Amino acid sequence: MLDPFGLTPFQWEVLDCLWQEDGVPTSTLTKQLQQLGGTLTGVLDVMEKRGLVYRERDQNDRRVCRIWLTEAGEQLREIVPSVVNTLKQETFECLSEQELQLLSGLVDRIIAHTSQD
Repeated sequence: MLDPFGLTPFQWEVLDCLWQEDGVPTSTLTKQLQQLGGTLTGVLDVMEKRGLVYRERDQNDRRVCRIWLTEAGEQLREIVPSVVNTLKQETFECLSEQELQLLSGLVDRIIAHTSQD
């Protein structure tokens, strides 16, 4: 469902984070997405080439790189979330509310376990 927009699921997640808070440091995105920095860097490279985001050094701390949406990245906010919501509904419609809560709890537990240092 994301193919018509030229997006991968990971790129969608990056956009979703930036739609919630634009201009976040790369380290914040890494934490939010539970990904390794190198993986995120490659995804951001592709998204920057496509004109969806741009990177800018923080004015107060040059070690920090902030990620910003471009106009093209912002425009996708009008279309893509409804497509993703439709996909989620179709994917999980076979589960009851109780099963969805159980699944969510299990996934959270796995993430917490794999995030431990």
